[in-house]
Amino acid sequence: MQTAAPTLAYIALGANLGDRALNIQAALRLLESVPGIRVTKVSSLLENPAVGGPADSPPFLNAVAQIETTLEPRQLLQRLLDIEHELGRKRNLKWEPRQIDLDLLLFGDAVISQPQLVIPHPRMHERRFVLEPLAEIAPKAWHPVLKRTIADLLRDLPPAT
Repeated sequence: MQTAAPTLAYIALGANLGDRALNIQAALRLLESVPGIRVTKVSSLLENPAVGGPADSPPFLNAVAQIETTLEPRQLLQRLLDIEHELGRKRNLKWEPRQIDLDLLLFGDAVISQPQLVIPHPRMHERRFVLEPLAEIAPKAWHPVLKRTIADLLRDLPPAT
């Protein structure tokens, strides 16, 4: 089932295995190929140390894409999981190195808390590697739970070390 009018949503993209930039580009191409999804903006790629996981994890490249979609949130999440799988992501351990990681950050002004689907992303406001690229393309995007803009949330983070 699809919604009538497109919804603006934001997807975080990250990769720390293989050709990281190529993996992100491939994910964006696959995202564009999904009926009901149109990628409208993509941030710059930012390199960041891995958060969590093994101490020797390679650094990530991260980006955020703005999309317009007529898919429902659960359908969109399933497409993201399908793309991860198609690009070789295996889910064995939490925070392990991976070819691609796609996270649904915001879906319009939706607030959803269900098993396997939490919107807005529950830790996005704590993560510079999410907020920096998101603020680059959508500084005035609104966090519907915290009632703050992305630019404000980024400004409130402690300085990068």
